[in-house]
Amino acid sequence: MLGKIVAKGKLQENKKGYIKYLLNQKLELKPGDLLEIFEGHSIARRKLNAELDLFQKGERLTEKYREIGVTWWDYCGPILVNSYPTYFEQLPDLIKRINKEKRSSKNYVLFLGRTDVESNQQPCLSLIQFQIDKGRLVISAYQRSSDASLGLPADLYHLYLISTQIHCKLKSITLFIGNVHIYENNLENTTKLLEGEPVRFQLNV
Repeated sequence: MLGKIVAKGKLQENKKGYIKYLLNQKLELKPGDLLEIFEGHSIARRKLNAELDLFQKGERLTEKYREIGVTWWDYCGPILVNSYPTYFEQLPDLIKRINKEKRSSKNYVLFLGRTDVESNQQPCLSLIQFQIDKGRLVISAYQRSSDASLGLPADLYHLYLISTQIHCKLKSITLFIGNVHIYENNLENTTKLLEGEPVRFQLNV
């Protein structure tokens, strides 16, 4: 996906600067693909694991996220308003229902983000759908916007962590992304990453 954006992406300017972007992209990953990504690249697993735990507990205070080393929510102010914890706190009950029923005819859905409500960080991940196909878990998710360098790997890892809470073998995770992009200040490092060099990307907020 990174290579595709670098090679074929269009240029756009937003309030955070210039991005190179593609519209309406699909990314389907099997367990082996996820293992290759997570084992082959540096991902903040401990922080993301702890962050998801706070999300599912409905923790809205950004101070609590700083305590686990997560500082990327600081720009939102002291409280996350109608952001991820507002919706992810519904996830534990949904997972309990999935594990109890395991209905192959049922589409279990977690919808993230209501319209016409105050928000200081509208969730980029908008919907997660869980389906059981011949006893195996299929996760489909829609993202309105995705920073391919930093946000996309984090969202993939969160989706993988969620899948481990469901008592079915994972078949696949598929993301449908409305706008997937790389920020201009991360383009050079993206090229280096694709050439096999270790890099650190810069956060854009």
